[in-house]
Amino acid sequence: MTNRFRLTIGQLNATVGDLQGNADKARQAWEGARAAGADMLALPEMFITGYQTQDLVLKPAFIRQAEEEILDLAAFCVGGPTLGIGGPWRDGDRLYNAYWVFKDGALVARVLKHRLPHKQLFDELRLFDSGPISGPYPVAGARIGSPICEDGWSPDVAETLAETGAEILVVPNGSPYHRNKLDLRMGHMVGRVVETGLPLVYVNMAGGQDDQLYDGASFVLNPGGHKVVQLPPFQEMLAHVDFSLTDDGWRAEPGLMAPQPDEWEQDYQAMMLGLREYLRKSGFGKVVLGMSGGIDSALVATIAADAIGPQNVRCVMLPSEYTSQASLDDAADCAARLGARLDTVHIEGARDAVGSALAHLMAGTQPGITEENIQSRLRGLMLMALSNKFNEMLLTTGNKSEVGVGYATIYGDMAGGYNPIKDLYKTRVFQTCRWRNANHRDWMMGPAGEVIPPRIIAKPPSAELRPDQKDEDSLPPYEVLDAILEGLVEKDLSLRDLVEQGFDADTVTKVERLLYGSEWKRYQAAPGPRISTRAFWLDRRYPLVNRWRDRL
Repeated sequence: MTNRFRLTIGQLNATVGDLQGNADKARQAWEGARAAGADMLALPEMFITGYQTQDLVLKPAFIRQAEEEILDLAAFCVGGPTLGIGGPWRDGDRLYNAYWVFKDGALVARVLKHRLPHKQLFDELRLFDSGPISGPYPVAGARIGSPICEDGWSPDVAETLAETGAEILVVPNGSPYHRNKLDLRMGHMVGRVVETGLPLVYVNMAGGQDDQLYDGASFVLNPGGHKVVQLPPFQEMLAHVDFSLTDDGWRAEPGLMAPQPDEWEQDYQAMMLGLREYLRKSGFGKVVLGMSGGIDSALVATIAADAIGPQNVRCVMLPSEYTSQASLDDAADCAARLGARLDTVHIEGARDAVGSALAHLMAGTQPGITEENIQSRLRGLMLMALSNKFNEMLLTTGNKSEVGVGYATIYGDMAGGYNPIKDLYKTRVFQTCRWRNANHRDWMMGPAGEVIPPRIIAKPPSAELRPDQKDEDSLPPYEVLDAILEGLVEKDLSLRDLVEQGFDADTVTKVERLLYGSEWKRYQAAPGPRISTRAFWLDRRYPLVNRWRDRL
């Protein structure tokens, strides 16, 4: 029996449905582990299929091809380290989230996920069957136990593994990002280490899939909860972890301790990476967006420039007579600072044509929200035309505050394929702009410096659809609105709870009415990166028609 054990962590980015591409990435990682003299390569949960697959995993042909790809991969991985890889397994009429372990082409173990998450954005209880708690498996003189993701968040699986002889816990994960998620993971994993007395390796996926970001940030804990390895967030990499056999059992040797950025940087990187990944995995290399001279479109343009380079970003100003000269100047200033293209398309003629076409039906009515929405929808029409013509994905620019209360026009400024700031409240939009102006990182493809003009950050927000319009004509001040929305959405507070916190009763009632009344809009909205614990879509699923309202 050897007194040394080397494990290679594959903190890698899988693409849902790209079975061959994911297998090729696993082969390259295995060759890297072999070159490093590793005893085992550990890849994340459901790596062969990508994660989350949602109902794609229910197709028998998909499962069959995924299993075939795993077996072909195993046949390739001969004469080197043991391979651990996540993937589905069908046994008769039962379907499992499994962790396949091979040595020299032979199956060593097939670990089945026992605890299936079914809260927040997960729905595995609907897709998979719960497997029995699996025992440990041998690798190069060590006995490895592998609780799969959710199996590590409660004591029973890890304790059973320890009782049945596991010496090291290797936990494969597809754990999506939300703000301050690493602290939450660390708390649970420290619990497993304290309870079992075993070292633990947390292997997480990196990259983006639809609205979800996988931030990696894999780590290694020794007994007592001592962290000895910490990988960086949002970065693909292989890392080699050495273990030594001591009188007290296996212990991981200190390795890379990558610093973890604060929540502002991680949120920004998540939004940027979410856009970059969505474009890459969808086959788009360029984007177009409406540039209003306001703060939301300025931030979206900046995120896009950082994601794919400013040369691939087209900003379009779509002015009317209600557009101020300051907005025209600010839009041009921001695009110039970023180095992005700025085009101008006037909407007055198209708006007048629509007005004339409808005049015989609208005669005798007063202008109002209908006429304002025509302007917004014409802008959406023109932006979609450019998107179609030049194969540039249209980005929408509504923040979470606006999305929350429906302060956006369906088929107008909500038109588009992706919204980088969908899960960012307006008050955080302001702070994020200040953060980006003060910070630049190597992973940003946009320029350094003050790329968002300070005047954009300082001026009162306005849709500019009528003379002298301000957002606060229709909405509470954003610091009030965001606090109420956070209470209603993130914390599920009652109206009474909010009034007891000091908010005006009429205001909280209005915000709740707007929130529930705009559910149908959110159902049709573009996806965007999830950075909070209660993003609109999978985290929060409400009926489109809902007659219930809270009572004070």
